[in-house]
Amino acid sequence: MALHIVAEANRCLNCKNPRCQQGCPVHTPIPMVIQLFKENRLMEAGEMLFDNNPLSAVCAIVCNHEKQCAGNCIRGIKETPVHFSSIEEYISDMYLDRMTIVKPEKKDKRVAVIGCGPAGMTVAIRLARQGYPVTVFEWKGKIGGLLQYGIPEYRLPKSYLDRFQARMEEMGITIRTNTTIGSVLMIDELFRDGYASIFIGTGAEKPRSLGIKGESFGNVHFGLNYLANPKGHKLGDRVAIIGMGNAAMDVARTALRNGSQHVTLYARSKNVTASSSEVSYAELDGAEFVYGMQIQEITEQGPVFRRSIFDEEDRVIGSEEELIQVEADSTIISISQVPRAKLTRTTEGLEGTEKGLLRVDENYMTTREGVFGAGDVITGAKTVVHAVDGAKKAADAMVRYMEGL
Repeated sequence: MALHIVAEANRCLNCKNPRCQQGCPVHTPIPMVIQLFKENRLMEAGEMLFDNNPLSAVCAIVCNHEKQCAGNCIRGIKETPVHFSSIEEYISDMYLDRMTIVKPEKKDKRVAVIGCGPAGMTVAIRLARQGYPVTVFEWKGKIGGLLQYGIPEYRLPKSYLDRFQARMEEMGITIRTNTTIGSVLMIDELFRDGYASIFIGTGAEKPRSLGIKGESFGNVHFGLNYLANPKGHKLGDRVAIIGMGNAAMDVARTALRNGSQHVTLYARSKNVTASSSEVSYAELDGAEFVYGMQIQEITEQGPVFRRSIFDEEDRVIGSEEELIQVEADSTIISISQVPRAKLTRTTEGLEGTEKGLLRVDENYMTTREGVFGAGDVITGAKTVVHAVDGAKKAADAMVRYMEGL
């Protein structure tokens, strides 16, 4: 491992115009980090990564590097790009345990963070490091959101989240799990109890349904629900998955790891929304892919499709009349997810968009003064690093709001 990442670091050209940094949604200072690494200044490199992206240790593992840092590396034009992610993972993993927690002078303005997924974790850490007392309210039993309940253990060991929680608590962050805001406790009560500003980072954890006949059958499941508790599902040998995004790849690989023998993913077009690396891993694990199949309904025997009709540019322009029954022990729907509407339904003045997202302005403030939002709850389902990027901006806006700047 050490020899590999040293070799990768030595391949960096230290470009004056670092396209890798520009391709990163949080603009990680990649050349500077690599230079510090080459000089054996690992703690400085780790601090630089953490300051820029508190979830650097996670993003190094789960980011879509081929479309971001590696995908923009100048070396990648004619040869293999520098795999900065392996360098970042090594440094960030080390730093997460060895970092020195400095507690600044405590400010007199308290902050509430609703949701402890990537956006909520980022805001909590960023504000706590500036001295704001932060209380995080998480409706589930563990922190992490989709990192905990949507990404399989083999991709992201949950021990990372345990380590993050330990560091957050050392920073003085209070984490209150199994507490739903918008049920017994409301946003109004948070303001009543003296919180100066509130952040909503509840993500998009509600599976999107197809709206077709058969979704209520006992052998039909939603991808996110399955990933949250694979051991609690008995899928059988033959599994049909509707969808070909990154989450669908996780579902397929998890099903194969939990005893299913024949796992097939179906898409209506010839395109795959998942990254090519995730597709390659799924294929390597034994998943099969079938394109041009439009789901019509689901029976207890499995999904029913019509074949897509394509034009000369491979765009779907219709479907054939013949119905095709696919035999499957279980059918899993994995076509994206949307935010839950509990907070907008229960909070006066808090508005959502027509797509069910939380409405915010250019400063990430919602339609309720003092309440901010970022991450999937305002953008829809995107990547972890995009959630971090929005959360950083929202945290800075919260500081300006609380300090009257």
